[in-house]
Amino acid sequence: MTRTLILMRHAKSDWSHAGLRDHERPLNGRGRVSAQALGAWLRDREHLPDEVLCSSATRTGETLQRLELPKDIPVRYMNELYHAEASCMRDVLMQAVGACVLMIGHNPGICDVAHRLVRTAPDHPRFEDYPTGATLVVRFAAPSWAEIGWHEGQPIDFVTPRELT
Repeated sequence: MTRTLILMRHAKSDWSHAGLRDHERPLNGRGRVSAQALGAWLRDREHLPDEVLCSSATRTGETLQRLELPKDIPVRYMNELYHAEASCMRDVLMQAVGACVLMIGHNPGICDVAHRLVRTAPDHPRFEDYPTGATLVVRFAAPSWAEIGWHEGQPIDFVTPRELT
């Protein structure tokens, strides 16, 4: 059995609200458009998750909402994923139950976990810095998430919002 991970960094956030806590920052206009484009890309490529693990931050939740995924997909909003390090993200993923999991988080952890999960990096100039909205689809030959290890994933797809908008 295989497992598929869709690893997405939240879309571009709004820094214009003085005094707003980082956790509460929403998406900006470009981020909203990007998230909708990423959702269309996921649907067009048939990369549809059956479980979502999402940071509890406003910008990750808004990114998820604007993907316009089917409403019946179970979603867990998790404080543990807010600015999580790679090891924490992998620990959270190891508890997932879906065959295809979408995880939405933040840099630098999301970039680090992406690099540590794949055998070889996708041939894409932006994989190295994982900009806002960057999305990696990676497949693992594992019967459960608890059995995945570092550098075992096969990259299937990688995109940034600028390619879609």
